Amino acid sequence: MKMNCLVVDDEPLSQELITDFVEACPELNLVAVSGDALEAGEVIKKHQIDLLLLDINMPKLSGIGFVKSLKEPPLFILVTAYPQYAIEGFEVDAVDYLLKPVAFDRFRTAVNRALERFNAKKGTAVEHIMLRANKKNYRIDLNEILFLEARGDYVRFVTEKQVLMVHGKMKDYLEQLPSGRFERIHKSYIIAWQKVEYLEGNRVKIAEHKLPVSLNYRENLLAKLNH
Repeated sequence: MKMNCLVVDDEPLSQELITDFVEACPELNLVAVSGDALEAGEVIKKHQIDLLLLDINMPKLSGIGFVKSLKEPPLFILVTAYPQYAIEGFEVDAVDYLLKPVAFDRFRTAVNRALERFNAKKGTAVEHIMLRANKKNYRIDLNEILFLEARGDYVRFVTEKQVLMVHGKMKDYLEQLPSGRFERIHKSYIIAWQKVEYLEGNRVKIAEHKLPVSLNYRENLLAKLNH
């Protein structure tokens, strides 16, 4: 199910960038682009909007003020050049907070978080994740993921079919994966624990891979495997 999106930003260049990002995400449907909050309010009256991509610092009414004015606000991601608004943004339950200039990989992470909340609200299980690698968007089924490996500013996704190097931090992707299916075993590794063949000492075997298990995580992994 696609999310209907409304981009609200008074800066033309930012409007264009975020619009391009939305159109690059197959789960999103762009309904409209508004230059201020009052105009956006009229769009919401006429259309079902599931996700707002919302600038904070706008004339007449700020993005946060706009959200507070809505009786039942949709999910929203704040997009702004001002980091000092971050705390206030999360106090009004923003899905995420993006700082301009926004990179697509960071936008993609925010969209995945919004999709998780959207599907949970609809009672639909999330069965895939969207990843940006090699200038392409990949739809990866969760049941095909074997493990993730942190490599500096990148995360290596190893699946049953392919290996993708995705820009970002491990903690960001960990938040997007169902905790009941994925387990951290090391500061650099997250695994699909149901793919484990065996645990031997401080190594776990998944397919043809043998991965290290830190002492801090070994007990939790054993509990999962013995369940």
